[in-house]
Amino acid sequence: MPQIRFVQPSGAAEVVDVPAGTSVMLAAIRNGVRGIEAECGGCLDCATCHVYVDEASLAALPPLGDQEEAVLAAVAAERRPTSRLGCQVIAPAGTMTLTVHVPERQL
Repeated sequence: MPQIRFVQPSGAAEVVDVPAGTSVMLAAIRNGVRGIEAECGGCLDCATCHVYVDEASLAALPPLGDQEEAVLAAVAAERRPTSRLGCQVIAPAGTMTLTVHVPERQL
């Protein structure tokens, strides 16, 4: 079963087990992870599930699409090369741990 490791701006981290195919956003909401607002509920519309994917995890993900790229232009926190929207990042099948860093702010 895949895991998602959420790292807070303070450095505190929590790891949650998720079924393959679960989005980072949904995993955060279901597990009460602070810092993921998800105002649009995963409709690729609001950018409040912005995360920074750890460089080691980035290679396991498909590249971002045009719509995600456009929405990322409106993130509240600094946009980085590893910025992704949690609603678009899906936990891959297998036993890997996907590490994401939560930005200091979403709004």
